[in-house]
Amino acid sequence: MGTHPTDNPLPSPRTPAGREGLEALLSQPRSALVGLDFDGTLAPIVADPEQARAHPDAVPALAALAPKVAAVAVITGRPAEIAVRYGGFAGVPGLDHLVVLGHYGAERWDAATGEITAPPPHPGIAAVRAELPAVLAGAGVHGAWIEDKGHAVAVHTRRADDPQAAFESLRAPLTDLATRHALIVEPGRLVLELRPPGMDKGVALREYAREIGAGAVLYAGDDLGDIPAFAAVEKLRAEGVPGLLVCSGSEEVTELAERADLVVDGPEEVVRLLKTLAELSAP
Repeated sequence: MGTHPTDNPLPSPRTPAGREGLEALLSQPRSALVGLDFDGTLAPIVADPEQARAHPDAVPALAALAPKVAAVAVITGRPAEIAVRYGGFAGVPGLDHLVVLGHYGAERWDAATGEITAPPPHPGIAAVRAELPAVLAGAGVHGAWIEDKGHAVAVHTRRADDPQAAFESLRAPLTDLATRHALIVEPGRLVLELRPPGMDKGVALREYAREIGAGAVLYAGDDLGDIPAFAAVEKLRAEGVPGLLVCSGSEEVTELAERADLVVDGPEEVVRLLKTLAELSAP
């Protein structure tokens, strides 16, 4: 595996399955899939999602790692085009093996071609988009912000006077709204997203792993929406595919940290991990 640089040591997973997954990633990287969430994992969480940008060292780290592995997949609830733009992934030498699976896998951008493929939006999204302002007003929530994702609509409460109280007070009315239009509500870090059922990061990760014949999988995330991806890796491990679960640490979400093999301190440490994997992976 090589030796660990003294100034950039590789952290040790706390579980036997995680250690097996890390060993497979390092010894057989050519068959490995590296899956990554965007917000909170590659990009710091910010009050305004439109201001989110990948950590400045993320693209160099990915460009160093991507040529050594089977594929790198950024799996996000954002539209693929937005994630590509905010991530700075387009036209980067070394990122030919990168794909962005946007809208939880409903959209796909391939770095090799620069093209996006996507199905038409669910009809319930237009109805929800039209009704949301009245629902928020009726709930008496001030400071909530609506993000239109095209294939989904998200309501952020981070700007409200009491963000957590606003989040909790909106759960029921937004669930009712989503149900009326055959959608589901996905809670996250002070955000409630209304989107079509059947779209989740676990489905996206598993289908892509199957497509490329992944022999090992790493997935890193920070939020409740990443739990299905963690479950997908756990299922792959049960089927004999080694995997490593990484949590980009957050005090706002503890469930993910409890299930992770490795907890790192936010996007800066995720990027450091990716860089170290690139340095230590077998040639």
